[in-house]
Amino acid sequence: MLNPRESIYEQYIPAVNPDPEYGGGSYWFVFSGGKMLVRSTEGGPVSLPLAGRLEELELPGVQEHGAQAPLYLGTWEGVPAYTVQIAPEAEAPAGGSFTLLRALYGSFDEGLFHLAGRAYQIADWDASRRFCSRCATPMEHLATERAKKCPACGFTTYPPVSPAVITAIMKGRQILLAHAKHFPNNMHSLIAGFVEPGETLEDAVQREIREEVGLQVRNIRYFGSQQWPFPNSLMIGFIAEYESGEIAVDGEEIVAADWFEPESLPELPNHISIARKIIDWVVSQAAEAGR
Repeated sequence: MLNPRESIYEQYIPAVNPDPEYGGGSYWFVFSGGKMLVRSTEGGPVSLPLAGRLEELELPGVQEHGAQAPLYLGTWEGVPAYTVQIAPEAEAPAGGSFTLLRALYGSFDEGLFHLAGRAYQIADWDASRRFCSRCATPMEHLATERAKKCPACGFTTYPPVSPAVITAIMKGRQILLAHAKHFPNNMHSLIAGFVEPGETLEDAVQREIREEVGLQVRNIRYFGSQQWPFPNSLMIGFIAEYESGEIAVDGEEIVAADWFEPESLPELPNHISIARKIIDWVVSQAAEAGR
């Protein structure tokens, strides 16, 4: 259902070891305090920093406050790319700024934006898994894959991915939208939640909907997926049909929910999210059916 886009692997070739013979510039995904460094000119487009080494970016404060060792990501359109997390106290260099990743949606090619999400997740994993969770020994990177191994006890860790389901519940032409306690203003979205151990994705859809709004659904169909690097989720989208029950919000996560006609929707999530992509698809399908 989700409109297919060009695979990121049309432009991106992942790898963990750089070409030792390469001597040109590389793209740098530099993160500080959850924000990413971008270059920009007044009124012009933003771009990734390009340099041969991290030191060439002349980041004020890096020497004083430190940085993780850069990690190689592979190549983007033939150009090597690295990710690194520096201390929150570091400042942006002249002509650059640290910007929230969400705010950069639409500023980059969609594939490059997704690569930035991957870069953030890997940098965050590297910073948060410095020591073995079993014996507290400093972890070492493996040369053959994106993983760390403890040299003392052999424990191996990989960048975590947390799957979550998000579902549009349809009742005829109507769609169920809910307002969560943490949502700003009157924003409404779809029912979502993390998959629990031992669940199938369909089990998670049924459970989350039953727990949060008290409904039963049927005919659960896959819509599409989206990486959600805030910090490490994978959102898996579904469409489901209402089967039975009356709306009964849990009052903890969801504080209001109702059925809405496609022509009369409340405030919706940003276009960056798969929630909005699903809702927009529902609206487009309703428009097609009404022609």
